[in-house]
Amino acid sequence: MKIHLRELQKKDAYGMIEWMTDPSITCFFQFDATKITIESCLEFIAAANKNPECRHYAIADEEDNYLGTISLKDIDTEKKSAEYAISTRNCAHGTGAAMQATEEVLKIAFEELHLERVYLNVLVENTRANAFYRKVGFRYERCEENSINIRNEWKDLNWYAISREDFLKV
Repeated sequence: MKIHLRELQKKDAYGMIEWMTDPSITCFFQFDATKITIESCLEFIAAANKNPECRHYAIADEEDNYLGTISLKDIDTEKKSAEYAISTRNCAHGTGAAMQATEEVLKIAFEELHLERVYLNVLVENTRANAFYRKVGFRYERCEENSINIRNEWKDLNWYAISREDFLKV
């Protein structure tokens, strides 16, 4: 499957709500997905790239079908860093779409935005995501135990990062 990144569009709201309400995905969310509506998805899309500290992209296939969202958040031009985030619909899992999208957004981070570091955090129990981040080239940095309370349960977070230098080696 070949993908491309583009701006989020209103038509993406239905695919977005699909993954945002899928229990197999939302069990790893740090926010309450039960409050997500089509209207809140449309509001997110409308505001998506109005903040210069965030870049949100739709991951789309060759027919321009929405597969997920990939983001660079908290872009700090002084520290030359940003936080990475990705979420995809089940139909994109196992297709290579997330890998391609990650490579593209890291090119944007390091070549266009001239950042030096992109980082992320993920629940320790999200083994699939942890394996994916390592495969992409993110380096494990640390585990913060009991660092976030999700649905009244304290969870551990793994932190990963990739540097410009490491990305350019790949």
